[in-house]
Amino acid sequence: MIRTAYVNEITPEMDGKEVTVAGWVHEVRELGKVTFLLLRDMSGIVQIVAKKGVTDESVIGALSLPKESVISVRGTVKANKEARAGYEIVPIEVKNLNPLSANVPFEVTGKVPVDLDVRLNYRYIDLRRIQSTAIFRIESTILNSFRESLQQKGFNEIRTSSIVAEATEGGSELFEIKYFDEKAFLAQSPQLYKQLAVIGGLDKVFMVMPVYRAEKSNDTYHINEITQMDIEMGFADHNDAMQLLEETLKRIIGDVKRSNVRELEELGVKLDVPSVKRVSYEEAVESLKAHGESIKPGDDFSRENEVKLGEIFGDAVMVYEYPTAVRAFYSMPKEGDSDVCNSFDMIYKGLEISSGAQRIHMPEMLIEAIKRKGLDPKNFEFYVNAFRCGAPPHAGWSIGLERLAMKMMNLQNIRECTLFPRDRKRIRP
Repeated sequence: MIRTAYVNEITPEMDGKEVTVAGWVHEVRELGKVTFLLLRDMSGIVQIVAKKGVTDESVIGALSLPKESVISVRGTVKANKEARAGYEIVPIEVKNLNPLSANVPFEVTGKVPVDLDVRLNYRYIDLRRIQSTAIFRIESTILNSFRESLQQKGFNEIRTSSIVAEATEGGSELFEIKYFDEKAFLAQSPQLYKQLAVIGGLDKVFMVMPVYRAEKSNDTYHINEITQMDIEMGFADHNDAMQLLEETLKRIIGDVKRSNVRELEELGVKLDVPSVKRVSYEEAVESLKAHGESIKPGDDFSRENEVKLGEIFGDAVMVYEYPTAVRAFYSMPKEGDSDVCNSFDMIYKGLEISSGAQRIHMPEMLIEAIKRKGLDPKNFEFYVNAFRCGAPPHAGWSIGLERLAMKMMNLQNIRECTLFPRDRKRIRP
């Protein structure tokens, strides 16, 4: 067998038992008559120890391999309190599963610094870094936690198309594609379609899908293909949606804190489940002005404003009741004040990670809202007509996976927590 156990499945209590491990050569050191090889698999690193006069000479010779060679080692577990895992493996047989035929482009142990762009150019090598592995194991927990928490609340997972005929949120920041003889776009949001699922009777739905924004930005917190974790809930308003968002965020962070102790340690992150402070848009603007920020009522928050709100109110700030003019056309106006809408954002550690709202569910009001955004209601007939057939009040939100992961792990660039990022300059690998 190529492998009988992963590194983290072996324990000192298996002393004397034979196992076969497989992975990559992390380090090789020769100290006198002893050869140490560190083998790395996705679960951890184990020390292979061979001694001249004890271990077969052919086996010792087989351990003299370049870093990142992919190997399997059959050997005997030996308990050793001084070893990092509390045990080591004495080799009986070493197999080089695929001899290197090219130079590995950079050092994965982290001893030699390497630029992020170089790492992304060779992402298949970068993923061998312990820190990179930790990032994506944490993201896996985030996704599983999101799904499990909503399924436990009776939500149904759905899938919608990434090809749409019209912008769901207006604007020109869309990737246009040719769809046979028609013009189409890559979806910037699944918004309209998840609403149709609720109107159709699924009532409570969630989804995880890629969305696309043709923003020509070069900063560290935007990319052009992102993963959204979306929900929509029927017979609900913005207060229901905000409560669910708060519960979901806390559940995700709590699950990562419990399930990814080793990964958080490898990244040097101390993660705490935050308390969520709810602040109206009006209160947020006044607080920013009081702290010297340049903002006036009606403005959307700048990146600097978001950071300051985190400093003022804490790690998790829910800002609600935004001006209608700065929100998507389908946001429900506040009763008695059409200049304000029942919308909200979650700002986590100084960055917006989620946005949501109660939706307009009355067709004539929806048509007027579409017109006010400079859009043509004819392009939304399929959408508006659905509301003429008994649409309940409903609300929803989305969380950006990469932004949430970036902030949870205290990373400085969203590309670090995007497996194969797409931005203005990067379309491969």
